[in-house]
Amino acid sequence: MIRMRLVAVLTALLLFSARGAIAQDRVERPFIADVITRVVLDPTTYAPAALAYDATMRDWRTSQPFFQHGFHESNARFTISGLPNDVAVSYGAGQRIIRADALVSLRRSAVNNLAEQIIERVLVNKYPDHRKLVRAIGWAQRISFASFKAYRLSSPHYRQAGQNERLAEQLGF
Repeated sequence: MIRMRLVAVLTALLLFSARGAIAQDRVERPFIADVITRVVLDPTTYAPAALAYDATMRDWRTSQPFFQHGFHESNARFTISGLPNDVAVSYGAGQRIIRADALVSLRRSAVNNLAEQIIERVLVNKYPDHRKLVRAIGWAQRISFASFKAYRLSSPHYRQAGQNERLAEQLGF
């Protein structure tokens, strides 16, 4: 249910931003200001990090009952020793790791979108008669990148969280 709401909100942001981007095409801003503004206001900059954070936190939260019953963590990044199948780090330490991962994802999306916006702006300046085509291709690239990253980063964690919930219910946790 929460996942559906998040997808709906992100879709609405994408559609709203696309209309805003078309309207903004008519206003000529300085190169750097335009590029930075487009990256900051573009939801594809934030979507992969937000989805990855939500998925990983859901996985982490649903793993806690197992740790409280003596189970070990299989992901070495979340163990005290740094080895797989060992004692999990504290809940707060896990949250810090997840936040750090989300910031890395955000940085990667921002770098992708920054590079794409620079290329897009150069092409729009070089081919002003094809502005809509260049902008559409840019949106397609950013949405594709964001979709791929979001899926790759979040789907295993959503799947694991579902498995954790089912197993916890079966074991009576």
